[in-house]
Formats: sequence, C-alpha cells, structure tokens
Amino acid sequence: MTADKHRLSACPGCTEPVEPADLFCGACGMDLSAAAAPAADTPTVALQTRDDTPSAPHAAPSAAAPPAAADPGTDSFTLQPPAPRSADPREAVAAAPGAGQACVACRAGRVDRDGYCENCGHAQPRERDHMEQESGPVAAVSDRGLRHHRNEDAFALAVAALPDGTPASVAVVCDGVSSATRPDEASAAASRTAADTLREALPRGTHPQTAMHEAILAAARAVDALAGEPSEAREHAVQQNAPACTLVSAVVTDGLLVVGWVGDSRAYWMPDDRSAPARLTEDDSWAAQMVAANLMSEAQAYADERAHAITGWLGADSYELDPHTASFKPDRPGVVVVCTDGLWNYAEAAGQMAEILPADAATRPLHSARVLVGHALDGGGHDNVTVAVVPFPGPAKGAGSG
Repeated sequence: MTADKHRLSACPGCTEPVEPADLFCGACGMDLSAAAAPAADTPTVALQTRDDTPSAPHAAPSAAAPPAAADPGTDSFTLQPPAPRSADPREAVAAAPGAGQACVACRAGRVDRDGYCENCGHAQPRERDHMEQESGPVAAVSDRGLRHHRNEDAFALAVAALPDGTPASVAVVCDGVSSATRPDEASAAASRTAADTLREALPRGTHPQTAMHEAILAAARAVDALAGEPSEAREHAVQQNAPACTLVSAVVTDGLLVVGWVGDSRAYWMPDDRSAPARLTEDDSWAAQMVAANLMSEAQAYADERAHAITGWLGADSYELDPHTASFKPDRPGVVVVCTDGLWNYAEAAGQMAEILPADAATRPLHSARVLVGHALDGGGHDNVTVAVVPFPGPAKGAGSG
C-alpha cells in the first residue's frame, strides 16, 4: 500500500522535525499524511493530558493514571519508562508498548502492532526510553530525557575474573552523535562490543589497560561496519554522516582502576569520604582544545556555542582514532561514575558531582544511578542521560543496591 508523501517540515502536533517520507511523527505518532491534507469538516477531539512540562516536574498524575511506584526502602520514586514527548519519566504510566495494551496517553484506545494508539495515534514508550540494569556490584540507568524523541545513549555492564580469580567489574557508556545517521545503533553496537571484548580479554591475563585499548578499537570497528549496511537505511539520509558515537569505559579490579574513552563522555572518581573527587577523563571537544592550548579560560571556552563540538568519536567519518586510556590505584574505597554529557552538563565539576551522589553509592549503586539521572531530569533533561556507578573496591558479596 502506498500513500502520498506530505510536504511538512515539522509535525503540526509537537513541532518535531520530520522528513517528506515520514508517514507518522516519530515523537507523537501523528498521521502526517492526514495532517497535510486539506482540512475536512470533522470535529477535533481534545485529549486531556497532565501538565508535566520540565517547569513542573512533580505535577500530580491524573486520576486515570496510577502514581509512580515508590522505591522500597528509599525516600525517592522509582524511575518509570517515560510517557511520549516531554513527560517526566518518573511520573509516567507503567504500561509497556505492545499490541492490545491500553494507550498511556488517552487510556481509551488500544495499541496496534506498530506501537501507536488506534484512538489518538500517540506513540507508546519504547523499551529503550528508560533502561536499568545491575550486574554484580555495578549498576547503570539510561533515560531518554525530556526533550529528545528517542534515546541515543547505550550502556553495557559485565563481570569478569582475572586468571587468579580476582573479580573485575566493567561498565561501558556510549552517546550516539545526533548529527549522524542511526546514532542509537552506533551507541548500542559500540557499548556491547567493548564490554564483550573486555569480558573475553581479562580472563586470558591481558592487562586491563591493554584490554581497554583493544576494546575501544573493537568498538570502533563495530561502528565503522554500520556505515556499509544496510544500504536502504541510508537512502533517506544521504546528507547525514556515517553512524557515530562517543565511548567511555571503566574496569575495576582489586586495587586497580582503568578508564578509556573517545569523545566527551566522562568518568569521575568519587571517594567514599568525598575528600578529593576528581574527573578522570579529558574531553575530545572544541572547548577542551581551547583550554589546552591556553587560548581561553575554561569558563570562556565552555560558554562558547562551539564548546560541545566533539573532536574525537567512533565512526567511519572520524579522524584518525586515538583511544585514551589511563590507570589509577586509589588509596581508599569509592565509586567511579561513568556518564554521558546528559548528566555532567548539570554537574560538570567533580565537586558538584560529589554533592549530588548519595553517600552510600558504594553499597547502593542502582539507587545512586537513579538519583543522578533524576538530577539531570530535574535540571531540564535537555539530552539523553546515562550513568553507570562502579564501586571500588566492590562491596562484599551479597550487598544490596536497590
């Protein structure tokens, strides 16, 4: 079945940019072909929605929607999958998309197989809009944020063992480059490949820093491969760059902390006593280059509109790849916070990150990751936000983190 292409440059319902070939808006699900057609003598049904704009993040849910589930044993709410477009994920209805389910927007229609409401046309939350995971002592949370129509971040966690049986914790966080095509696929491929490479290399006795370097190169190859397939995926995006993403990763073993990165995603060291928090990575960005060359102060550089233009990334269109790795031997317990700029834009300095990180992060990493994501959402949620919390050294076996 074919349909005439619309001539809209933006969705009339939510103003999200659209392409001429789009039949439905990817953000709100509006039928664009119908929207572009001449107005017919048909009444418009107004939807009753909650006031959950970023300026009112704690608005009460409507009577038709159950409240967000409380996080047992904490004084905060469990982050739930966000309702489509601009809704605070912590107050969204916990209904997963799927054929036959009730629409999370109007609560009256049923969801078709494509994930849209048959009554109001609203796109349903996707699984990737909000993700949480624990793996051994490590935990991570990723959220779409309040402004983007999809989550282009990804993470991967792993637990391995060195040849002598010493456990090793692995966290990889990637941020898709939005100006490239299929950034969500790039971040997913890179994070998965890097984690798998580290999981396989560490038990063979490869030094963690060497393994980290190899993992970044493997992730780069995985992202490069996306540029050549599938060709039909690039037919409607000929003006875009090849798939691309940033990467930051941490490996924690007994007494050794290794980080690796390309781009502007970051790793922070947070000692339990918060005595000397520190940033462990240096951005591959325009602002960082200006500061390193003594051409601008840090305040001046990051105030410039070019500040976040990245100078290093994974992808077929990247410059010569230069993976950064560094190893540390902290003299006290703490945690490593591995995150995308969706978080550090709201807590850039290590001291600011230490202030918002819960004091019990080493024993409750999942709760702490939720708190950090919540901080970014409360600050406006302008970008996708992803954070992993890696205890150093890991808590005793059996310690909880919920």
